[in-house]
Amino acid sequence: MAEKTIMLCCAAGMSTSLLVSKMQKAAESDGIDAEIFATAAADADAKLEEKHPDVLMLGPQVRYLEGQFKGKLSIPVEVINMQDYGMMNGEKVLQEAIKLIG
Repeated sequence: MAEKTIMLCCAAGMSTSLLVSKMQKAAESDGIDAEIFATAAADADAKLEEKHPDVLMLGPQVRYLEGQFKGKLSIPVEVINMQDYGMMNGEKVLQEAIKLIG
């Protein structure tokens, strides 16, 4: 079982899949034991129930869901910085997630 579980959520789960692989590479090189996965917004509730992540990171295209998730979850919920998302900067998104977990 990973020490930290990071869930990414976007419209269809496709664009965040690439970001997940970049974040996993960054985690490995930083020596961070993390399970990182992506899901589509439609499947988010089921994945939250199944995986119990430590943090939920939302793709910029689903930022409208932030309030909804913050209202019902007791974990940090954050919209991924649009520039980091666009550049697929796995290291920066990973560091932000780790900072949110605390």
